[in-house]
Amino acid sequence: MKSLGIIPARYASSRFPAKVLADINGKSMLQRVWEQAKKSLLDEVIIATDHTQIYDHALSFGAKTQLTSINHKTGTDRCAEVWSKIQTECIYNLEAKDIHVIVNLQGDEPFIKPEQINLLVKAFANTQSVDIITLIKKIKSTQSLFNNNIVKVIFNENTTDHLKNAIYFSRQPIPFLRDIPEKDWLEYFSFYKHIGLYAFRSSIFDKISKLKQHNLEKAESLEQLRWLANAYKIGLIETNWETIGIDKPEDLVLAKKTLLSNDYDNQ
Repeated sequence: MKSLGIIPARYASSRFPAKVLADINGKSMLQRVWEQAKKSLLDEVIIATDHTQIYDHALSFGAKTQLTSINHKTGTDRCAEVWSKIQTECIYNLEAKDIHVIVNLQGDEPFIKPEQINLLVKAFANTQSVDIITLIKKIKSTQSLFNNNIVKVIFNENTTDHLKNAIYFSRQPIPFLRDIPEKDWLEYFSFYKHIGLYAFRSSIFDKISKLKQHNLEKAESLEQLRWLANAYKIGLIETNWETIGIDKPEDLVLAKKTLLSNDYDNQ
């Protein structure tokens, strides 16, 4: 079972333009993501970008990369363009028929661990019950719980092939705990955050990428709600490893400290 990792890396960002090029202790954020991905079980890793500056930078550290449209609304849409090129042009001598799992990695997650990627790749070898798999982690701080940049998830009790099944994702804490002060919520309920990388069964990737945006997705700006709304099952694997996404320039300060301390398991 061969696997392909694609890192969508767009230039534009309302809060942090060109953030994937930001320097984190001597290496760009994008290079750090790529290096972590290359240490995993993925058979190939490709960077997909909409800007020549990012394209040239990716080539400079040896990454395989593809220029894509500037019009994609989501990272998955950008990954889908690369997948289409593999199917029609066999770019980098890749044969689509040989690839069974496609992993969408986030270009702003420089601390993603190879072991987390491996969890997704291995899970597909042991399940036929879902077509999409992603990671979750228990939330340990009130600050993270009420941070709208950290996506929360709830799941049902039907655990199949050691996978939990997602019910809903939200930027708000879910569920809402009525009659309990917010500062005490973590004492009364286990909340989980979503770690933003996805693995797809390659046979359904074209269908996923062609779905129209759903109102739930537009409301929360979360593309996984498009898939849930169209009855695709999303399997969840719990991990104890933390990741830190870079959403705004101030996050770089934490990222640099994290890199020096290597202590990011308690958020």
